[in-house]
Amino acid sequence: MSMPEPTSTTASVVTLTTMAAATPVLHVAGVSLGLRPDVLLAGFAGAVAAMALLNSVPSGGDTWRELLRTSLRRVGVAVASSATAGYLAPLLGLIDGVPAALLLSLAFATGAAAQKVLAAYVDRLERNARGGSPPGGPPGGQPNSANANAGGAGNGGAA
Repeated sequence: MSMPEPTSTTASVVTLTTMAAATPVLHVAGVSLGLRPDVLLAGFAGAVAAMALLNSVPSGGDTWRELLRTSLRRVGVAVASSATAGYLAPLLGLIDGVPAALLLSLAFATGAAAQKVLAAYVDRLERNARGGSPPGGPPGGQPNSANANAGGAGNGGAA
């Protein structure tokens, strides 16, 4: 006896339910860390909009297990993006002299962009942990001597 596959309506309900459960967790954690709730909510909305429009956290399959795993990953990504927006949006507003009226728009954009930026940063850290170039090294994870041997100008062109 096999279980029926979840339909798109069921997937939507599970995703919306887990997202609704993430909002109070985000506020309790964010406020206890000293972050502004309105900025957190704007970052959360940006993260959810990016997931809906850009499919930045794609589903891995159609089974219930994959549906729940994807929903939990989406909640984690939304909370991480929102916390990133909660920390960075006020800081970017101070650095760039953004008026206070545009802070929530900046938080929305930061929450939407944080997913790709955080994923690229984690990939870079993982590559460095596996023996790639140190942070701040040449792009591509190759040492300068390898670039020089490949015809690059990493060591002044000397081989």
